Amino acid sequence: MKVIPLEAFNDNYIWVIHSSDTNAVTVVDPGDANPVIDYIEQHNLSLETILITHHHNDHIGGVQTLKNRYQCQVFAPKRDNQPFSDQDLVEGDTVSVLSGEYQFEVIEVPGHTLGHIAFYGHDSLFCGDTLFKAGCGRMFEGTPPVFLESLQKLAGLPHKTKVYCAHEYTLANLKFALSVEPENDAIKKEVEHSQSLRDKDKPTLPSTIGQELEFNPFLRCHQDSVQQTASKAAKTKTFSDPVRTFATIRQLKDNF
Repeated sequence: MKVIPLEAFNDNYIWVIHSSDTNAVTVVDPGDANPVIDYIEQHNLSLETILITHHHNDHIGGVQTLKNRYQCQVFAPKRDNQPFSDQDLVEGDTVSVLSGEYQFEVIEVPGHTLGHIAFYGHDSLFCGDTLFKAGCGRMFEGTPPVFLESLQKLAGLPHKTKVYCAHEYTLANLKFALSVEPENDAIKKEVEHSQSLRDKDKPTLPSTIGQELEFNPFLRCHQDSVQQTASKAAKTKTFSDPVRTFATIRQLKDNF
């Protein structure tokens, strides 16, 4: 499956999924219509479908313009109740795109927002702002137990799953991850790799679920090293509760 990132705003990525047989494409979270229009017109493509993970404007701001221009279908979370949605999605739904060439399973992942969903299929995960490389989204609407459960759902996907998140936050996330686990060699190695990519103006994405399990502190809340950092920050005896650990390090990241 050919997936191309389009840069938007300061650090967003709009993902373009290409058909292998035709000039049709699907886009994920087009917060800005202009990069999508430029790409489609430059390459003589046809926009068939838009997939939406959640309601924040940097993910949906370009949808209506694109729908008006290309008469494409839009799939969005049911809970968000978007006027532009042609099909409202809930956990367990299957989305078929590009004339049936690709199918994606819908996974509900509340936490960043309550209606947030992710799309999983073909060894690929389009997860919006729920899971980032070496991080996770801010907890705007959810609670720690809810958000951690969502992340654990994604952590349970096959290790080879490519993670297509929506922001280039990797270097900042790795800096925080290293503050949580200063002895974690996987983080140190990834800092070097990601910095080399950014030095060449290349995306650090996608990562994989297997990689995230090694260096993403928010997927490592069951690890002693992460729990010890959280306990120290909370100024209490070492605790072993992953939810409490998650809540503490999410707060630490908010103020990092």
